[in-house]
Amino acid sequence: MKQSTEKRLLNYALQFKKGIFIGLICLVIAVALELAGPLIAKTVIDDHILGVEGNWRQVENKNDKYTVSYERDFYKRADRITNDEQSRETATILQVGHDYYFVDEDVPLSGKRSAKGNTITIKQTDQTRTFTGEKLSLSEIYPFFKPEQGPIIFLLGLYIVLLVIAAFFQFFQTFLLQKASNQIVKKMRNDVFAHTQRIPINYYVDQPAGKIVARITNDTEAIRDLYERVLSIVVTSVIYMAGIFVALFVLDVKLAAFSLLLIPLIYGWMKVYKHFGTKYNKVVRSTVSAINANINEAIQGMPIIQAFSREKKTKEEFEVLNERNFTYQRKLVKLSALTSYNLVTVFRNLAFVGFIWYFGSASLEPGSIISIGVLYAFVDYLNRLFEPLEDIVNQLPLIEQARVAGNRVFELIDRDGEDVQDAKITKYRGNIRFDHVSFAYNGKDYVIDDMSFSVSAGQTAAFVGHTGSGKSSIMNLLFRFYDPQKGTITIDGHKTSEWSRQQVRSYMGIVLQDPFLFSGTIISNVTMNDPTITREMAIAALKAVGADRFIEKLPNKYDEKVTEGGSTFSLGERQLLSFARALAFDPAILILDEATANIDTETENIIQMALEVLKKGRTTLVIAHRLSTIQQADAIFVLEHGKIMEEGNHEELIKQKGLYHQMYQMQQGKAREAV
Repeated sequence: MKQSTEKRLLNYALQFKKGIFIGLICLVIAVALELAGPLIAKTVIDDHILGVEGNWRQVENKNDKYTVSYERDFYKRADRITNDEQSRETATILQVGHDYYFVDEDVPLSGKRSAKGNTITIKQTDQTRTFTGEKLSLSEIYPFFKPEQGPIIFLLGLYIVLLVIAAFFQFFQTFLLQKASNQIVKKMRNDVFAHTQRIPINYYVDQPAGKIVARITNDTEAIRDLYERVLSIVVTSVIYMAGIFVALFVLDVKLAAFSLLLIPLIYGWMKVYKHFGTKYNKVVRSTVSAINANINEAIQGMPIIQAFSREKKTKEEFEVLNERNFTYQRKLVKLSALTSYNLVTVFRNLAFVGFIWYFGSASLEPGSIISIGVLYAFVDYLNRLFEPLEDIVNQLPLIEQARVAGNRVFELIDRDGEDVQDAKITKYRGNIRFDHVSFAYNGKDYVIDDMSFSVSAGQTAAFVGHTGSGKSSIMNLLFRFYDPQKGTITIDGHKTSEWSRQQVRSYMGIVLQDPFLFSGTIISNVTMNDPTITREMAIAALKAVGADRFIEKLPNKYDEKVTEGGSTFSLGERQLLSFARALAFDPAILILDEATANIDTETENIIQMALEVLKKGRTTLVIAHRLSTIQQADAIFVLEHGKIMEEGNHEELIKQKGLYHQMYQMQQGKAREAV
């Protein structure tokens, strides 16, 4: 059963679970330390700043730092009296407005307070009571606050230390999770690129290169954003919210339960966003791939575009794709603009309305159902709760974009491919046989129809015919770029289908009509960075094909830089380099696919001279349009519409006065006209 995109993305992440797990541990520790702040603030407010107000017991002497001297007597807060301390009368310090009063008796702390002179009135639900107190000046109230300075400084210092430690763990969780996300995408890119080499060659026939490049680069980059956001922001936010909910339940269970209503609201919004976001992102990602393909094609074909004045038409085609991308990007922006920050703001306001409704206006009065410290802590936690909530909502566009990108990447990975099996086989001699082979690229229109022929090891065989006669298709089958629908192909009696594609090609060399050179140096293009091909072997191959004639004139000679495609070299020079590349690997079978079709006469003569020496002991197959290059071939096969119409050497075919003779006469006539 095919796994969902989300599960496959998770499986990739689990391959680096150690780093992720340690990072999440650091994250939990950092969150716990950071969320200690409001609880410390609550303690500072309730126990130390507002804790001065309340009952004080008279003690015999000043026995510790918490004992306060007032009018020659000593007092200590009732909550700090230990069992072994003896205390006498109880006094009360009350705050009325901005003033503090000392009352020499036990006074209730709940109720609405007012003061007139030294008379204090406390209105409670069932009664109103009056007390006589003494208004304290600033110098008189200060001693009661002084014992609290030490604990306050200690708690604030503790909070700073916790923040420093939290920052330390925050750094490691960010580093580890970001490192893990990059490792995941690195492996995914390697897997995708490796799979592109396992996919049969027919997949690339109708696939623009830009689209495949977009999947390996742009789409995996979007997935990297997903892992970074999920691991470093979304997971962080979820753990942060979980810590806040724990703290809220510690403060007030009922109100914390009300706060849990935010979770289904966010979940519902994520489902709505996923529905529309997926639809829009699919169009955006496919359009970006099409844009890449269009740009790639335009750049490669720029000489033709400019030569035929197609700039305007090419621009219009690009603008159609760009307009589609703009339209759907705008829809995504609108979808995000209608929500994200606005959505979180609405939720935040609703939460505070519920908070005010729950506590009512009386909650701000001293002695009410909630302390000022708890109130502060709750407000602080509610504010903190919406920060990660906003982070999660703001990441939804990137997450959805990455999901669609992941789906596109996995579509490519899911294409049927073949494992690269390059286990060594015994070098074959090169006896080739096609036995009633039929092949069609589309499965029905046969370009090779019931073809049979054989080439002995060491022979040179040439294939000639008009365009579409099947010459290149024979080489595609021999190289196992494709497999025939009917018949068998054997090398030294072994069916090529019994070997892996890499094993079949292991002792073959090929030179194409349009030679391709890679970025690097002349030497690296010959050796293909194969450690078994030494520099000396590469230079020997270059000299054997006569390439040393122009290489020796270059500034860096054999280490001359080669740009992409080898555009700094002439076609003939590029052909010589690709010919040397094939020869350096000492192939048993050498294939020349119209290798001299576009080369000047002087360069062709150099290759012909090299071939006379190098084809000894090798089976050489030549596809040629210019019949003058194959007159020395041991066997010539004349093809038409996928069938072998004539075969023999040059003299035999000329005597037959058939197709080959006609082709030869036509080329000779053109040559005489040219002279």
